[in-house]
Amino acid sequence: QVQVVESGGGLVQAGGSLRLSCAASESIFSINGMGWYRQAPGKQRELVAVIYSGGNTNYADSVKGRFFISRDNAKNTVYLQMNSLKPEDTGVYYCNTFPARGYMWGQGTQVTVSS
Repeated sequence: QVQVVESGGGLVQAGGSLRLSCAASESIFSINGMGWYRQAPGKQRELVAVIYSGGNTNYADSVKGRFFISRDNAKNTVYLQMNSLKPEDTGVYYCNTFPARGYMWGQGTQVTVSS
């Protein structure tokens, strides 16, 4: 079973940028949808962005034009470039397939945006 490790989070001021990485333990070439999810304090986990094997992408309305998802199948890695960060982007960010597989939830990476 594929496992993932997220990295790249941190503390950043509003307006700043971060690039998250999701390293998979096995090939993601055959996985159609790969997504980034986030869970803000006191809220349910939500889907932020999805990228399909053909390169199509979808984004939550709250991050459109600011976040960009990409994948490198050769490196078994999915990225999330986050620009113009806002305090409401604070949360733990997770990588998983889309639809998500229960066993693939990792530890996530914390993103904190200060105002």
